[in-house]
Amino acid sequence: MKRLITISLLLLFSLGAVACAAPAMRQSEGGFPIEAPVVEKAVVEDMVAGVPPAELGFSFASPEEVTQRLVIRNASLTIVVIDPSQSVEDISQMAQEMGGFVVSSNIYQTTFDDTVVAFRASITIRVPAERLDETLNQIKDDAMEIRNENISGQDVTQEFTDLKSQLRNLEAAEEELLEIMDASTEAEHVLDVFEHLRQVRGEIEITKGRIQYYEESARMSAISVEIIPDVAARPLQIGRWQPQGTAKAAVEALINTLQFLGDAFIWGLICVVPIGVILGLPTWFVVRTILRRRKAIDSEAEVS
Repeated sequence: MKRLITISLLLLFSLGAVACAAPAMRQSEGGFPIEAPVVEKAVVEDMVAGVPPAELGFSFASPEEVTQRLVIRNASLTIVVIDPSQSVEDISQMAQEMGGFVVSSNIYQTTFDDTVVAFRASITIRVPAERLDETLNQIKDDAMEIRNENISGQDVTQEFTDLKSQLRNLEAAEEELLEIMDASTEAEHVLDVFEHLRQVRGEIEITKGRIQYYEESARMSAISVEIIPDVAARPLQIGRWQPQGTAKAAVEALINTLQFLGDAFIWGLICVVPIGVILGLPTWFVVRTILRRRKAIDSEAEVS
């Protein structure tokens, strides 16, 4: 019994080390880190002293198991419209009609050509991958101009296959640990096996989450749209004269003038007044003394 427990624990430790130290780290387009461990049959056989992996319940992925490619398709657009706010509403409704949803949307105010203030928007939606092209065509049909369009595809078949293989191995390890725990009679061994079982179950949940992420990303394509207001629809322009620009320049001149006067007042209050007091008081006393002496001399001259 102890020999079986020792062999099984060595097998689980080695399997965890191989899974954690896999050199291949891949990253999906959404920034989700994916490990792609590859378990060699020879390594497992060496760990258990010649016991074939098939007898321990472990399985390995083969090329024949891959029946279809798993590709994540995403797109990005930059369009010009008359009313960005209305376009955000239209695209949101379109995503729901296509069987998708809105990931995020943002409407903000910005300045164009240093004179015109207008609204700009951005929105990210997800739609079924098979309706990606249809959604893109509808968005472009409603736009006045297409500034940029980009469609990308990422083949994650290998990463997905590796994760499925890792999940099968972890589930097999879970079954082995359950059998060992049922067969153990010593409390210390039961606690050790339970701790390893808890770790393996945590790895199973993480691996399932990554598999689900790949499946959802391949099933629902992301579309990011940058929405710019139409330049011709925004400014009121007569010849080369733009009233908005003139009004803005006048307001800026007024603000600059008031700012200059305010700065001058602050400088005078903080700097000029103290200096004037420091220099003026001695001068005032000197002048006053001189005038008093002259007045006294004049008075004496009149008396004599």
